[in-house]
Amino acid sequence: VSLTSVTIISPEAANGRNVVALGVTKAFAAAKKTAVFRPAVCRKETFTDVLLEASNSGLSREQSIGVCPKRARTDKEGSRADIVAAYTEAIETAQPEAVVVVGTDKSAINDPSIFAFNADVAADLKSVVLLAVCTINRTPEQVLGTVEASKTIIENAGSKVAGVFITGCKDEQVEPLKEEFAAYEVPVWTLPAVDFDEEDAVTKATEAFEANVNAEELISAVEAPFEAPTTPYAFQYSLLGKAKADKRTIVLPEGTEDRIIKAADYLLERDIVDLIIVGDKESVLARGEELGLKFLEKAQFQAKDDEEVLAPMVAKLCELRAKKGMTEEQARKQLADDSYFGTMLVVLGKADGLVSGSINSTANTVRPALQVIKTKPGSSLVSGAFLMCFKDHVAVFSDCAINLNPSAEQLAEIAIQSAETAKAFGLDPKVGMLSYSTLGSGKGPDVDLVEEATALVKEKAPDLAVVGSIQFDAAWSPTVAATKAKGNDVAGHVNVFVFPDLCAGNIGYKAVQRSSGAVAVGPVLQGLNRPVNDLSRGATVQDIINTVALTAIEAQ
Repeated sequence: VSLTSVTIISPEAANGRNVVALGVTKAFAAAKKTAVFRPAVCRKETFTDVLLEASNSGLSREQSIGVCPKRARTDKEGSRADIVAAYTEAIETAQPEAVVVVGTDKSAINDPSIFAFNADVAADLKSVVLLAVCTINRTPEQVLGTVEASKTIIENAGSKVAGVFITGCKDEQVEPLKEEFAAYEVPVWTLPAVDFDEEDAVTKATEAFEANVNAEELISAVEAPFEAPTTPYAFQYSLLGKAKADKRTIVLPEGTEDRIIKAADYLLERDIVDLIIVGDKESVLARGEELGLKFLEKAQFQAKDDEEVLAPMVAKLCELRAKKGMTEEQARKQLADDSYFGTMLVVLGKADGLVSGSINSTANTVRPALQVIKTKPGSSLVSGAFLMCFKDHVAVFSDCAINLNPSAEQLAEIAIQSAETAKAFGLDPKVGMLSYSTLGSGKGPDVDLVEEATALVKEKAPDLAVVGSIQFDAAWSPTVAATKAKGNDVAGHVNVFVFPDLCAGNIGYKAVQRSSGAVAVGPVLQGLNRPVNDLSRGATVQDIINTVALTAIEAQ
């Protein structure tokens, strides 16, 4: 069953918003199994209990709330991640047909950015917005101006306004307001003021709403087609959800690193993956206790000097590297290296994938994988792609990590691998083979190479949407594409960007990440027989969590 999600927000969030929230909840609950969710609400407020009583999903108050308002004010990014997590868990628990999300309440602390935060959260939750604007002390023109300014913020966040409620209306104000909004593009409803501190406020609010709002029109407006964005927070949590749906075991060879065990604790608390942490169990747990971590006990721990594991590992490594003349003594020496040891746990089938690189170089992480896991049948190389999470969508950038100066054949293979990665994460791949030339506008050996690679992609994967050579702006922007690549269906809609060499790719993804605020997840190492993924040595705890989740998804 598809879920209808609607968020009610107001620039003022006073009692008028409450009339709307209660009325909308009752209207949906009369037609569907309906949940209520409050992204950021104070423990002591009581209106949430009124909404829960009007709903019919069976969720408790605790299940229906995200974070406290102070947290939303002081840590908006962390709050958005936790709100998406709490919302997803609520939906999974209740399985409702509709959910009414009610934004932050009026507060004595004025945070000028809180309305934009509410709009961002609506986009994170793939929810349309019902906007509540108060008419008290405003002319109809001023109400319209307020609606338009609010609508711009909501649309910039990636959501859309499905309808507008004008609250606090006296009888004589209704007609002038209806005249002002007569040609407005979405339904507009007027509601009288109701004081929620009065007795019988719930009854009065319900009567006022039912007298002024047609429930069928309301539901129809909310359910109008809407292409919801995929925000970074929505995408990151979708990774965790996909990983949890079919749990895999991931090995973390760098068990002495604080960021690694913090990420492990987060993943273990939520049962997203099973983990093997390489290192001495007692010392890792002791360090976890110092850091206030409570769930590391749920991991498996693997010491490198455990002979029960080491002996078969040595034998297997000697077998795999027999052509290189690997001796038992050399194998034992090689397995003293964390990355090698972790990689062999994957080879022996004790783990489904590996994540390393927070304190090791890319070469140290990739070399063991290339030597003993090797490439997939049909692959001749390994490449590194980043999932770039922009404000309202996700794209793939590659190769940004491995191949210095790929040949046309290698570039074509990187493109096909990257399209497969896009598919694995729910994208419909549209590939752009990047260059300083768009469809013949520039000349030179570098352009020739990209055009040859594009021809090979078309030959090897005829069903894949690909354009090349193409400049980044023509690949990215439909407006630029209309001029530079007129008539090309892929130009302007590219979501898999293939850079011509490592220099361009590495600079490109880092420039975009740092200047646009995009979240870069990866690199995903493409083309290996089993998933092994490399962390940047500057990786944050969230980066590590994301990389472990995507490794688990690859292993599925």
